[in-house]
Amino acid sequence: MDQLASSLAFLYHVGLYPVVLHGTGPQINEILENEGIIPDYIDGIRITDSRTMSVVRRCFLEQNLKLVEALEKLGVRARPITGGVFSAEYLDKEKYHLVGKITSVDKTPIEASIAAGALPILTSLAETTDGQILNVNADVAAGELARVIEPLKIVYLNEKGGLINGSTKEKISVINLDEEYDDLMKEPWVKYGTKLKIKEIKELLTYLPRSSSVAIISVNDLQKELFTDSGAGTLIRRGYKLLSRDNLDQFPSKEALRTALQRDPDIAENKISVASYLRELEGAKFKAYGDEPLEVLAIVRDSESDVPVLDKFLSSKNGWLNNVTDNIWSAIRKDYPKLQWEVSEADENSGWHFDKADGSFAKNGRILFWYGIESPEEISKLIKQFSTRVQQATLTGKASSVSGPKIQTRAFSTFRSQVSPFAKFTPGLRGVRAYSTNPNPPLKEGTNTKPAKVALIGARGYTGQALIDLIDSHPYLEISHVSSRELAGQKLTGYKKADIVYDNLQVEDIKRLEERGDVDVWVMALPNGVCKPFVEAIETAQSAKTSKIIDLSADYRFDDTNEWLYGLPELGDRSKYEAARKISNPGCYATAAQIGIAPILEHVAEGQQPTIFGVSGYSGAGTKPSPKNDIENLRDNLIPYSLTDHIHEREVSRQLNTQVAFTPHVAQWFQGISHTISIPLKTKLSARDIRNLYQDRYAGEKLIHVTGEAPLVKDISGKHGVVVGGFGVSSRQDRVVVVATIDNLLKGAATQCLQNINLAMGYGEYDGIPLELTIRG
Repeated sequence: MDQLASSLAFLYHVGLYPVVLHGTGPQINEILENEGIIPDYIDGIRITDSRTMSVVRRCFLEQNLKLVEALEKLGVRARPITGGVFSAEYLDKEKYHLVGKITSVDKTPIEASIAAGALPILTSLAETTDGQILNVNADVAAGELARVIEPLKIVYLNEKGGLINGSTKEKISVINLDEEYDDLMKEPWVKYGTKLKIKEIKELLTYLPRSSSVAIISVNDLQKELFTDSGAGTLIRRGYKLLSRDNLDQFPSKEALRTALQRDPDIAENKISVASYLRELEGAKFKAYGDEPLEVLAIVRDSESDVPVLDKFLSSKNGWLNNVTDNIWSAIRKDYPKLQWEVSEADENSGWHFDKADGSFAKNGRILFWYGIESPEEISKLIKQFSTRVQQATLTGKASSVSGPKIQTRAFSTFRSQVSPFAKFTPGLRGVRAYSTNPNPPLKEGTNTKPAKVALIGARGYTGQALIDLIDSHPYLEISHVSSRELAGQKLTGYKKADIVYDNLQVEDIKRLEERGDVDVWVMALPNGVCKPFVEAIETAQSAKTSKIIDLSADYRFDDTNEWLYGLPELGDRSKYEAARKISNPGCYATAAQIGIAPILEHVAEGQQPTIFGVSGYSGAGTKPSPKNDIENLRDNLIPYSLTDHIHEREVSRQLNTQVAFTPHVAQWFQGISHTISIPLKTKLSARDIRNLYQDRYAGEKLIHVTGEAPLVKDISGKHGVVVGGFGVSSRQDRVVVVATIDNLLKGAATQCLQNINLAMGYGEYDGIPLELTIRG
């Protein structure tokens, strides 16, 4: 009850008026059983005699009042409506007794409640014309009410958080009734109330707009279902029947087929015409899959190997948003035990493909995927054929004809456990974008393969250790010196490329190393206000001045000399790195905040400022003991600090050229930051509009993931990127709340440092950065 009231209160306080209709089945059964009465049902409908009705009516009134009182305690005006809405006649008086069949719905009491600023809380009790109260199944009553109101969304709340498949014991994510209803009703576990519920939902959606849907979720997921693209629980909609064809004549509309094929990148770029491709299909053996309006079209063809090839997988935005893509994929999997397909590295959203594939191999801007292939020999053969095909396409300047949905680049992987680092955050990919407006796209692969020596000055802290781990797996970088006053003389542990001993390098030592050309990259991992003498020693040394300096402190983030490049690649100008010698690494809080605000900056209301509520794990407080990294002090605690004028507040304001308000906190977890950012809007935008802005701005960025859900800090810990999501828009559409998460030790420090080194040295931007991580369950 408390959870339900809290969720409804949230909707109320953002200006929404959900119409709430409740049953009271479990409470009725408990009372009847205590009185020695066994509840009796026929086809999922409770047989309601006069004795049962007295219990039913009492329970309805009690539960209705409980919910109203719980809401009012939270400052929500609520109005109990226990009658006057549903008129009914006896469903079958002899069979069910006092059970009603609704004949009409009067929405006047509901509208009056909302007009008075109160949430309407209804029971499913109905009345005959002569005043007899009749019991009506709440699912049935909800359906009748929805037919009158015609809502876009109908939500059923249950304790299981959705419909559970009785055979697999797994929650059903999506049901497309036009395709699945008949088979679903034949399942042995679909009986009693479940069968009635599905039947009622089918009848309800048949007469509502096709865009309407029903969600069956838990109370905890109410906000997630309403305000995110990914949703929660079980989504039920009409959908469309899925059809398969193996002959062009079987397509009822050639124009619909042409429209679907025009989504193909090769056709859109005039590398091949629709007519030419259709002519290819005329004499070929193929099988095409699609829904009735061809929002999604997939074509599987025979290949030169024994593994069929998914030649086309083309989806409209609606196809992605409505999960038609997953339904099509399920149909393909049933028909083809093994499959191969290709996509372009220039595409954006990788999670869907890597979730479907058993393995992948990338070469020259293309990625080969496959599933169902166990033999290493067969995989090697596929890769060889793919490599030859790509090489020939590169030489002739033509792209491979095999295409698919937009994805990001991906390194070699042949194991299901090696998935995209952000695959966990992209269930269903309902919001896939098919184009990019990123003004600063990632650079192509680097041209430099020459090894370089790195010196870490101040390597004792958490960030220094994280950077050492990254360099240890970098293809070209190696550590030549690590300097720490406290660890001088000790062996550097965890570094496998060479035996390194900590030094205590002084200014004159650094100058001498620079003059001898012993160091290619200097990394200053020192506290704020300390590194200036070391930088001056490098700059004044008599040397070729080809070495690079990366400063992890805040000392040069506010530089006005234009000598220091601010090193946030996703928001800066990547073309400036090659000429830059000195790079200031952004702060961890500042990186996530800028990523979370930049795409919507032009829509920020004039004279107002974004506000950032930031919480970091205690590793952000460093290794020096303090109340902010004292585990006992942090237990069951949240510590705010630097309530105004925090250095990252000034950093973000400077880089975005707009004032922001930032309040940092430290929490009891070790690493990871969560920002909740409230942004005032001058333009009315929907959550989807805003999400599209973010997806377009970060298209192709491997270390930034955009999701409809509010990301969790526990999911970013140990990951090398930023996740941005949530996009909760106020009822007046004058404010959006964006959530951004980042690992403060990685993309907030060490990973970003390595990005900056790679770009400055001419390596591939992501060299040495693990883009593949096994996702924790």
